[in-house]
Amino acid sequence: MSKVKVAVVGAGSISEMHFGGYEKNSEAELVAVCDLNAERAKEKAVRFGAPEATIYTDYKELVADSNIDAISICTWNNSHALIAIAALEAGKHVLVEKPLCMTVEEALAVQEAQRKSGKTLQVGYVRRYGMNTRVLKKFIDDGDLGQIYYAKASCLRRLGNPGGWFSDKERSGGGPLIDLGVHVIDLCWYLMGKPKVKSVSGNTYNLLGNRNHIENLSFYKASDYDANVNTVEDMANALIRFENGASLAVDVSFSLHLKQDELNVKLFGDKGGAEVEPELLILGEKHNTILNMSPQIDHLSFDFNRGFQNEVDHFIDCCLGRTETLCPAEDGVEMMKMLCGIYESSAKGTEIVYS
Repeated sequence: MSKVKVAVVGAGSISEMHFGGYEKNSEAELVAVCDLNAERAKEKAVRFGAPEATIYTDYKELVADSNIDAISICTWNNSHALIAIAALEAGKHVLVEKPLCMTVEEALAVQEAQRKSGKTLQVGYVRRYGMNTRVLKKFIDDGDLGQIYYAKASCLRRLGNPGGWFSDKERSGGGPLIDLGVHVIDLCWYLMGKPKVKSVSGNTYNLLGNRNHIENLSFYKASDYDANVNTVEDMANALIRFENGASLAVDVSFSLHLKQDELNVKLFGDKGGAEVEPELLILGEKHNTILNMSPQIDHLSFDFNRGFQNEVDHFIDCCLGRTETLCPAEDGVEMMKMLCGIYESSAKGTEIVYS
């Protein structure tokens, strides 16, 4: 069987996980790279074993290349929808980094383009591919947690605004909510059975800014970091209600007066509960005794490299027609309703209700 000929659009930091995933997949061949910076695109192609890859600086030229079967979109958030729709219309399979786009309207347009094309559109909800998530999903599907009626997630950084395009709302669409919150919200929502969102009540704050005056404590900075650019929130919280009566509470931050960074994801059902992060723990009852069950698995926490490899491998399987994607466009639409609902709720100071 011939290999899936893939291209990567956007050669920034997150693209390395895609390049590495394709390099390690024996059924994928990297044939093209697109970036506004041609030298950076070429460097990535060479470093990941594809020195003969075609280099583009315009995504429109790339999607017109008939030699390409599938693309990974690793660009700024404000271009996700444009590139995804163009690629789908050109007959390419698409793996798009999270978030799918920046508005519900864009998400619906991507979904429609996918339906018309018949090609795979996979959203990069990478935490679905973690070992801890996959193991817990089996327990949930077997009914061990019963009806999951509440979930709680926190992804809090005390000093973690990457700056650059991450802190430019025009390009990113927002701050920690759309960058970090998308991961933990999706993780909870997926494990809860993906119930339809009913209403959203949220708050966003921009009181601390990027805290670039802090000394003696390092943090990740985007390649285009500029301390003078920061138009996104530094913290957000929300309560999301679903049509089945379940609810999800979430808080996220780039900047917060906090002792240390926190990552916690918890689910609560009528038969049992679970902690997904910082380490997988399953809770239940037997013989009138409460049990805390720690699975004996290789990775109790999300393994970043393995998760991305699993995501890429799954995408290639979808391209080859072996399975359907675990993260379809429809999931991206529902996620954008939640994310955009939180921003709208904060701006209006009221709950946003979906019919």
